[in-house]
Amino acid sequence: MTSRTQALSLVESLQSRFVHGLEAWGGEVFTLTEWMRDEGRHGGGIRYGMADSKRLGRASVNISQVHYDGEPERKLDSASALSTIVHPAHPHAPSVHIHISWTELKSGMGYWRIMADLNPSVLNPKQVEQFTEALRQAAPHVFEEAVAQGDRYFYIPAIGRLRGASHFYLENYTTSDPSADLLLAQRVGEVAMDTYIQILKEPALIETAPSEMEKAGQLAYHTLYFFQVLTLDRGTTAGLLVHNQNDIGILGSLPPRVDKNLLASWRSRMEPPQDRLLDTLLAALPQAGTCTIGKDIKQKLASAIRAHYQAHPEALDLQASGNSTPPTMDNHK
Repeated sequence: MTSRTQALSLVESLQSRFVHGLEAWGGEVFTLTEWMRDEGRHGGGIRYGMADSKRLGRASVNISQVHYDGEPERKLDSASALSTIVHPAHPHAPSVHIHISWTELKSGMGYWRIMADLNPSVLNPKQVEQFTEALRQAAPHVFEEAVAQGDRYFYIPAIGRLRGASHFYLENYTTSDPSADLLLAQRVGEVAMDTYIQILKEPALIETAPSEMEKAGQLAYHTLYFFQVLTLDRGTTAGLLVHNQNDIGILGSLPPRVDKNLLASWRSRMEPPQDRLLDTLLAALPQAGTCTIGKDIKQKLASAIRAHYQAHPEALDLQASGNSTPPTMDNHK
């Protein structure tokens, strides 16, 4: 079976690879933040972040490893993860989300979660084809299943559309060949990162100033992204429910600005009790219209989500799932 040491080495390598590539393109250096789980007793993580830069906009490249040595009553042995999101400033540059994680249980069972999805606010079929085909070449034997799972996971029922334009997702993934599984996680991560950097380097990508319509479209898309992450994303919710020591890092996937009025317009389409979750998220935003999502607001959003699921644990069944539901919530107890 893959070891936690191997998994941590992989996500550290992927983090370094992506940060260096993004810094080279964006022309600015990421800020490093280290956080500890229970003062380091149960691990922690390192996050490289960018806030409102000229090219990269908002970006977060976070790795973590949580472990519970000497605590046999816990189901979880360790969880090693890379989670990264980039929301470039220019509407023609698509957002990207990449997540690679290995979860190991005290029982000896372990599984991978492998995700890579391209999220454009202005659809560019060439970019989508380039990203999709690169992932097909990286993982041909699981590609069709990964796309099917991704399309299920990133579907937003209340709005009737997918979050992005290209979705690759393997949930609760493991085979009888741990070495091959580790290599698959590495290959998908590297290919997704390298292909995304290639897309950003397209000369004509950011040469033309965006129109007002494109700016408005980007704001609307970022609002949809915010909505999907905070009302459906199982990984985000699990991270917030497990502990409150990395709320800013966990919500590093949020875009820089959202349209509160548009967000409120979707409430009537949500089934209970998730309509009440949206109410609490709206209450955390300071004013009508365009809202900037800063650290203070992220903290309020994190607290609102925790309070909601503590009051309505049955609502966890309404979270997105690609295929099967990993026992992530219980594993951390």
